[in-house]
Amino acid sequence: MHTNNRQPYALSYRLRSARSKKRSQKEDFEKQLIRIHEQRVKLRADKINLPWIPLAEPYQKGWKRYFVLREDVKRSNNAVFYESLLEKINTIQYSKGKAFKRKKWRKGRKIYEVKKQNLHEFSQWEWDSPKLKLTETEKILFDRKATPCPNSEFYALTYAYMEPWRFVLQIRPHMITHMKMIDEDLEREIQLLENYIEKNYLGHKVFRMTRGRSQNWRKHDGTKPKYRHLFKNKSLDSILDECEKEKI
Repeated sequence: MHTNNRQPYALSYRLRSARSKKRSQKEDFEKQLIRIHEQRVKLRADKINLPWIPLAEPYQKGWKRYFVLREDVKRSNNAVFYESLLEKINTIQYSKGKAFKRKKWRKGRKIYEVKKQNLHEFSQWEWDSPKLKLTETEKILFDRKATPCPNSEFYALTYAYMEPWRFVLQIRPHMITHMKMIDEDLEREIQLLENYIEKNYLGHKVFRMTRGRSQNWRKHDGTKPKYRHLFKNKSLDSILDECEKEKI
């Protein structure tokens, strides 16, 4: 009598462990969360790209304050240079009142003080970005600052313009002439995704999966920016003349 020595197998596949199942569920959830984040980014971009509609009757909404060239700088030979630079570092503030004051409590008393406004300072990430619009000549006019972060050993590195006195603040009425088109269906879809992420406390997880750790906070290494030693103790006009000659 012939006997079959092969042992029958009840299962032709390998059983997955509980740990493997849990890992697969986690990976599936993270993939789904990334898709939700990508969809949110796309919808936000669609919202930004909605057209502006001109108003039949423009109206004033408070005041706006921004920097302009000082009168003597306007009459100088480098007026065009400074005008181009100002377009890249100008800032705008809005206020209901023309005085641009804010309420503050000091020693139990309510006082009003004028809001501070500075030119734009570039972060380390902006300075290293290939999208930075500053020319090499303009970069010379910036100084790197290391500001200590509160309750931390790290510093926030920024690049600030060294001669802000060349610009003065100007106040003008803030006129509303256009209105952004509103897409209710688009707003509803964005809000649904925002609610899902916020109610489930997934914002930090989305940030870690899509961006990782932030690189904007670094220890101050004490190194000096490029070209700083070449123009020490020289006036700005002489620096610009040298740059023009050397084509920096």
